[in-house]
Amino acid sequence: MDARELREFCLGFPGAIEDFPFDPDISVFKVASEVEGARHPAKMFALTRLRAEPLSVSLKCEPVLALQLRAGYPQITGAWHLNKKHWNGVLLEGLPDALLRDMIEDSYDLVVSGLSRRQQEQLEWKGLVERG
Repeated sequence: MDARELREFCLGFPGAIEDFPFDPDISVFKVASEVEGARHPAKMFALTRLRAEPLSVSLKCEPVLALQLRAGYPQITGAWHLNKKHWNGVLLEGLPDALLRDMIEDSYDLVVSGLSRRQQEQLEWKGLVERG
């Protein structure tokens, strides 16, 4: 997956926006929602420097799964400057695209699962899906 594909995939989720709160070169992908005209603070699900070589992304992850992924893939570590219990730093080079897509989707789902039911309904979110 290249930078363009990463950006497009992150923006493909309902309510996903790209923001630059830290630096104009750091893309922060967030879930934004508005319920009954009230805008709620957007919540981050991915953070990346799209122009970086090599390309990497920070993604939210369930703590037990985060440890399993880190043990199984040298490209996955605790995310730099984020809570390493809940965030993985992912080097895209050599990582299967399908795994990366699953990790991005899981990150989005974890963030949306913490929103109110009304926000989830507004996003037409189907809930966390168990993968076998």
